[in-house]
Amino acid sequence: MKRNTVLLVAAKLVFVFLMLPAGLSAQHVMRVLAIGNSFSEDAVESYLSPLAQADGVELIIGNMFIPGCSLETHWNNAQHSLPAYSYRKIVDGKLIKTENQALVAAIKDENWDIITFQQVSSKSGLVNSFFPYITNLLRYVQAEATNPEVKYALHQTWAYASNSTHPGFINYDNSQERMYSAIVETVSKVAEQTQIDIIIPAGTAIQNGRTSFVGDNFCSDGYHLNAQIGRYTAACAWYEKFLGRHVIGNPFVPVGMSPIEASIAQYAAYYAVKQAKVITSMRHFSSID
Repeated sequence: MKRNTVLLVAAKLVFVFLMLPAGLSAQHVMRVLAIGNSFSEDAVESYLSPLAQADGVELIIGNMFIPGCSLETHWNNAQHSLPAYSYRKIVDGKLIKTENQALVAAIKDENWDIITFQQVSSKSGLVNSFFPYITNLLRYVQAEATNPEVKYALHQTWAYASNSTHPGFINYDNSQERMYSAIVETVSKVAEQTQIDIIIPAGTAIQNGRTSFVGDNFCSDGYHLNAQIGRYTAACAWYEKFLGRHVIGNPFVPVGMSPIEASIAQYAAYYAVKQAKVITSMRHFSSID
């Protein structure tokens, strides 16, 4: 009888394990560090943690933040150990900011599962702007990371609003379509050259959403995402991509956002992860499928 009980318990444990999504194991805490700027702030600081909490996932988020920081500046800061960052860390949904931090401090603060890189927005579609800085920075992080199984990712950022007055928009002839295409192509090339095999398609998610009735209303100032559907869509893309869990149907919805807007954001992210280089039209999206 005792033996049968043990076998039954073991069988149940195996079933539970098999039901967990790829990349997650029982009682595992997912740790994600972004080496970024205000665009990583938009993507991870507002809604990524609540999405995880609503889905029963424990998530620790780090964001090494300098406004408008380029890969060149990140590399300069790294090689000279400059305490130039605001280290934003989110644990149990609570954000703690520690100022005047060097990059290495954050890298060694946790056994990060994923560490992400991104270019400053105005240069995100200019492939030559990534090198040699991304290569040097990647090697530096690899040498300092404490988790031998850590994975690296590129944050595919979004194109500016069509009416943006950002001076860097001229790099793309002030065309949202050209900027989006350039970013997608550039990030893909950089991933191939650096052998970084994870791309977080926030840019495609935003572009998908722009085809819906929401239109070109994802930004607050022409380039940063707004506090509602903009940031929520980007967070959904991050969540869907690196956790391997579908964000569609996640019960967390920001205050003030309608159910249809939340659904558009979730589906825009889902489609982006399925096809990171292709815009999926959501023109006729008017209800939850």
